[in-house]
Amino acid sequence: MRLRRRDVMTGAAALAVTASLPRAASAAAAAPLVSKRPPRGQRRFVSPAVEAEIARVKAKIADPELAWLFENCYPNTLDTTVKIGTVDGKPDAFVITGDIEALWLRDSSAQMQTYVHLAPKDAGLRRVFTGLIARQARCILIDPYANAFMEDPTAKSNLGARTDQTDMKPGVAERKWEIDSLCYPMRLAHGYWTATRDKTPFDDLWAKAMRRAVATFREQQRKDGKGPYHFQRLNVSPTETLMFEGYGAPTRKVGLIHSMFRPSDDACLYPFLIPSNLFAVSALRMLATVQREARGDMAGATDSEALASEVEAALRAHGRMPDGQGGEVWAYEVDGFGNAIFMDDANVPSLSGLPLLGAADRSDPLFRRTAALAWSDRNPYFFTGTAARGIGGPHIGLDMIWPMSIITHAMNSDDDAMIRQCLAWLKTTHGGTGFMHESFNKDDPGKFTRSWFAWANGLFGELILDLERRKPALLAARY
Repeated sequence: MRLRRRDVMTGAAALAVTASLPRAASAAAAAPLVSKRPPRGQRRFVSPAVEAEIARVKAKIADPELAWLFENCYPNTLDTTVKIGTVDGKPDAFVITGDIEALWLRDSSAQMQTYVHLAPKDAGLRRVFTGLIARQARCILIDPYANAFMEDPTAKSNLGARTDQTDMKPGVAERKWEIDSLCYPMRLAHGYWTATRDKTPFDDLWAKAMRRAVATFREQQRKDGKGPYHFQRLNVSPTETLMFEGYGAPTRKVGLIHSMFRPSDDACLYPFLIPSNLFAVSALRMLATVQREARGDMAGATDSEALASEVEAALRAHGRMPDGQGGEVWAYEVDGFGNAIFMDDANVPSLSGLPLLGAADRSDPLFRRTAALAWSDRNPYFFTGTAARGIGGPHIGLDMIWPMSIITHAMNSDDDAMIRQCLAWLKTTHGGTGFMHESFNKDDPGKFTRSWFAWANGLFGELILDLERRKPALLAARY
């Protein structure tokens, strides 16, 4: 079985349903713009601060359909994916991806990040953040190599991963080693600390989990052997398993961190995944800030910063490649022997999504060259169709654009015309559902995957908030 995130709950049946949707560029345009949110009494969590933010920002959006999309998408994580509880008398929050009943460290962090600026205004929302940070810490202590977890820490996987040839543990839904799975909780912790100065989540459990995360990064530099992680899956697709008894392609040890899988959950071709290593540098420095300021852990902060500097130096030495035009760009993957791949995948961390994570400055010339090349036919997963242009990836297949790539492209841009085009694409490719999807066909947005994908919905909300801050005139236009 090829286990993809979308296959768990969609598969052929869902594709058959979505294929029957109207092909019209904006199916909602001909229908009343009725809210797609659950009735208030059926929402998983209601935040007064988030509701006020929706009303404030929506009032500034002149295009009715764009405003409708924002109101549907922005609260989707809180409306539909958050489960609140307690563990040992402390807050707990289990945040599923949407249509998959499991918590991904990456997705859950990104889903909640969009609300972090509102946490100071809402005690209930702070409880959700505190609960999620604690839940993620417990997950990391179960297995720092796992990417997805069950709500019940004693349960077996519900994703069909039980037969994977790896060291599966109770509570683990899937055990694909991806660098960004540990980076995202560091970023979330930093975002929460910066916004609130609330020390509550940063207890001994959290500190232990972060030490384990840093130790795992060092272990996957593989300076002293292959390390403990291995993974194989009996599957016809090479993106679902690893060569050489599950340890991946050979590398020369240069100080970079090995990642066996990409943030798409697809296997790496070369184990040094550059966007994820760049994210590790910024995430480790974010972690050091929280260790120092929230806990007074100077030794931990020093260790995190030392590893960040080591990986940063290795990236400068081994992470770049010629762009074919006399310049250099970041590679997507390298092996340390001098071999490199240039491509980009829509899932963040991506080469084109680095600024979103604090892993590059939008104005940095190296990033600008890299992003321009990623958004061109030099990237085998950049697709141009009658519905839109954008980046996809191997996870879904050819000709399928991920809205996430259009969103990050708009967030990177200072070009008003380009941002307008991105907003128009996002408005006209939701297939009449009122939500962002995982992917849609470049020529027919009625063919899409994952109608309930909370990460993409939240990221769309972040784009609208970003434009409200830096380019409000664009929200005053119609598309």
